[in-house]
Amino acid sequence: MPAGLSIHVGLNTVDPDRYEGWDGALLACENDARDMARLARAAGFSDTVLLTAECTVDGVTAALREAAGRLAPDDILLFTYSGHGGQIPDVTGSDDEPDALDETLVLYDRQFLDDELYREFQGCADGVRILALLDCCHSGSGIELPGAPEPETGVRLMPVPKQQEIYERDQGFFAELQRSLEKESPDGAAAEPTAILVSACQDNQVASDGPVNGAFTEALLGVWNEGAFRGGHRSFHRAIQSRLPATQSPNLYTTGSPAPAFLNQKPFTV
Repeated sequence: MPAGLSIHVGLNTVDPDRYEGWDGALLACENDARDMARLARAAGFSDTVLLTAECTVDGVTAALREAAGRLAPDDILLFTYSGHGGQIPDVTGSDDEPDALDETLVLYDRQFLDDELYREFQGCADGVRILALLDCCHSGSGIELPGAPEPETGVRLMPVPKQQEIYERDQGFFAELQRSLEKESPDGAAAEPTAILVSACQDNQVASDGPVNGAFTEALLGVWNEGAFRGGHRSFHRAIQSRLPATQSPNLYTTGSPAPAFLNQKPFTV
């Protein structure tokens, strides 16, 4: 019988000592993580919840690797993230990123590249199903805009001037990290993980925070309706999309050519 493991990451702040005085305060991200964990438990998943100061690169990576070590073919990993998103230039040019940018999850101690998340998903055995839900800005292809206007308060975007400041400080580190990730996964070295991503918005959009849940998570929970939803991942994505404005259009993105049975099954099916 398949098993389901879930990891839920929610950050209401980041460490200002690591972000040049910026604490990235948000209201609803810890609530999102708790509510997604509650949904996962009801669907039969075991869950790990990481909140704010626990959401370091080491903490998130350890949770993903522990899960990968336990999952067997036909099992499922659910990964949810709620917090700020960011972008940095892709110096390798090898990711097929149309905007030449790597998307990031803004973890407590530093930004976590989409390529790093992809690498951790690759650690799962062939045949493990992966569902990722990212409630953050720039999340359209977050498992794989400099010059943008400063966003209004209440969006899950690391402010562009702060992104530029942090990138200038850490440019050498990220360039070396991107190159090392490319060397770790040369063409054909590892199979693509079988993953479905449903994200809060497109890569060039921002995602709204809220007083209780983020806009995306609130819409998702409403569509799910305590398990009353009927349909597959594509119809789930469309139903969430219909509840949000055109300025925040959730994306559905896949890697590894998920089987039709996975795409068409009810979300959160263990």
